[in-house]
Amino acid sequence: MIDIDIIREARKRIRGQILSTPLVPSSALSDICSSPVSLKLEHHQITGSFKLRGATNAILQLPEADRARGVVAVSTGNHGRALSYAARAVGSRATICMSRLVPENKVAEIRRLGADVRIVGTSQDEAQHEVDRLVADGLILLPPFDHPDIVAGQGTIGLEIAEAMPDVATVLVGLSGGGLAAGVAAAIKAMRPSVRIIGVTMERGAAMKASLDAGKPVQVEEFASLADALGGGIGLDNKLTFSMCQALLDDVVLLSEGEIAAGVRHAYKQEREILEGSGAVGIAALLAHKLDGLHGPIAVVLSGRNIDMELHRRVLNGISNPLEEA
Repeated sequence: MIDIDIIREARKRIRGQILSTPLVPSSALSDICSSPVSLKLEHHQITGSFKLRGATNAILQLPEADRARGVVAVSTGNHGRALSYAARAVGSRATICMSRLVPENKVAEIRRLGADVRIVGTSQDEAQHEVDRLVADGLILLPPFDHPDIVAGQGTIGLEIAEAMPDVATVLVGLSGGGLAAGVAAAIKAMRPSVRIIGVTMERGAAMKASLDAGKPVQVEEFASLADALGGGIGLDNKLTFSMCQALLDDVVLLSEGEIAAGVRHAYKQEREILEGSGAVGIAALLAHKLDGLHGPIAVVLSGRNIDMELHRRVLNGISNPLEEA
């Protein structure tokens, strides 16, 4: 487990390198839920997602010799972008391994930041094999979620929510490998044990949900999804995030592709925010009335904005299969 003191140290370490993002009320969602709803605008982060917190915390703790060797990670896009940015900031270089399911706009941005990009297979698990080979060759592994420094960095979001919203009763957070959910839950429950932390993800290929149901890490088939950043496995040898999510999450909500699209549309039309599918799942869960027993103030983490804008246009236009070519 990552305790709150470690998360507080992470906040001191990354202060000045990341944004402390706003938590703003949503009148539209508050009316829908009959409870105050506030949105944590983490998609305003420098690289367009929360991932910069964990990547920055991790790379700042590497010895100079390790930075000089270079870092490597598997990614569904946003961790790769964050790690590439953080590595460049300290004079290091990142190698990012991704599957062919990662959208091209995310791949292009990672290349723009100077990373060495490797596209391998059709799943994050397949891309991880290339990571393992590069680690054996001497690169330093900084994975997207199952690492204490990554989890602690993401946990700083929880500190900010609890401090800005002392009466928060429920927090909705996207769930994939569990770095964000575990970090946020560890921070908030240490300060407010009664707060409910709800993980939200897509119906198909939800590895953490399947693992929690099975009581151990399991592999799942990956599918293309509007919430592409929530894809990928959690690792059969998961050392940290599975057990933290198992201990700290109060529930997990699954969403259809149509429900995720509705979240993206609401974010743009009602909140005036551009979100990728994974960033909109908390909004989508509220719109779909997937949560029972909501009482008291609700915080929703908007985790990322790095959506292909043509895809965003198709979603806004209500195209039934927006992932397909127009």
